[in-house]
Amino acid sequence: MISGAQIKAARGLLAVTSREFAETAGISWATIKRFELCAGIPQSRAGTLERVKSALESAGIEFIGDPIASPGVRLRRDRAR
Repeated sequence: MISGAQIKAARGLLAVTSREFAETAGISWATIKRFELCAGIPQSRAGTLERVKSALESAGIEFIGDPIASPGVRLRRDRAR
């Protein structure tokens, strides 16, 4: 799983707005904002958080660390701008 902090940080690395990312992930903008404001792992309906994670990974994000204790993200070298 991933944390709200990781989602927000990943978007920052990709330089996309929450609205742009929501459209890419096929999820509502309000859901993305709710996830990003959540401390820890956001509660979600079946598959929603996984769709967010998959969309970010497809864009070149790697999730590192523990999502609660030491959440982190990095942009794969082959995707860096």
